[in-house]
Amino acid sequence: MAALPPIFALQSGYVTLRTDKSRILGFVIFQGVRGLSHYYPDYLAVILIGVLAGTAARIILLRIDYRQYPGYPHGYLTHTALGLIASALGAVAVPALLKPDFVAVTFLTLAAQQFREIRNMERQTLESLEKTELVKRGLDYIEGIARTFEARNYLVMGTSLITALAAQFGGVPAAVFAAFLMLYASYYFMSGEIIGDICDVVPARLSFDGSILKIDEIGLINIGLKSMRDKILQDGLAVMIKPKNSNARATIHDIGQRTAIAFTAAVFLGTKKDVDLPEFTPLARKNPDTGEVGLYIVPVHKDIEKLIAAVKLTPVLESARSKPLNAGPSIKSVEDKVM
Repeated sequence: MAALPPIFALQSGYVTLRTDKSRILGFVIFQGVRGLSHYYPDYLAVILIGVLAGTAARIILLRIDYRQYPGYPHGYLTHTALGLIASALGAVAVPALLKPDFVAVTFLTLAAQQFREIRNMERQTLESLEKTELVKRGLDYIEGIARTFEARNYLVMGTSLITALAAQFGGVPAAVFAAFLMLYASYYFMSGEIIGDICDVVPARLSFDGSILKIDEIGLINIGLKSMRDKILQDGLAVMIKPKNSNARATIHDIGQRTAIAFTAAVFLGTKKDVDLPEFTPLARKNPDTGEVGLYIVPVHKDIEKLIAAVKLTPVLESARSKPLNAGPSIKSVEDKVM
């Protein structure tokens, strides 16, 4: 028997993958190269078209935004390389299915495991950065970002697979059409809802009731020093986030969602908070009677319009998304059964 690559072992007459997880990516690359060499030259053009489409999708989806993550250039390089691998896996699956060689398709399951490791890697990275952040992202926001990075690799694989299929059966024109269609679909599915879609954001007034800082009727924190109270009234900004319906009210009730809103506002406008100035911590608190949320911040750049824009651009977190209005028929059916 020919010598096996170092990531394989011979057990009971079968070639098996070693359990060392650090070699999974190497195995995936090996299978991709094996597929290319096995099907060359018949499917080379199909594979290359699929790889190009998938890599283009990953580059389009990977951009530095107001969250400043991933960082340039190392984050770009890492995720572009992973996107290239994902697109190669999707493209190589086409000749493997048409040959047919169903054993070669099994490496897609290893790709799924590798993409889950990407989510863990992003989560650990952001949790490490969280320790030194003056204004926290929050664990819910971090988990949402980590899931996004995993999901985008699946979209890349799907883009390369569909494009390669179109190239195989319809030629280059069909491949170009399929690539643009999948790029649009990927961008659409990864855009998601923002707070501006579900809430109205309006300016609010900061005031003090004795030493209690208030946004309109919402009490926030106790500020003992008069100099701090004067500073907050002079430099502070506040907005009121008004939900458009009960679904939105349930969403902004979530603590993780409110933490994400405060973080986004601090990124957009900056904050005068420091390690010895806890009074300047951006806060988002709810009016328990109306469900409205008031946001307070002492920004570096005092611009109420920019603050409103920052709040509206905050993504709606998956963990916070709730739709109690849609539960009406289900609740009614349960009540009928109970009664």
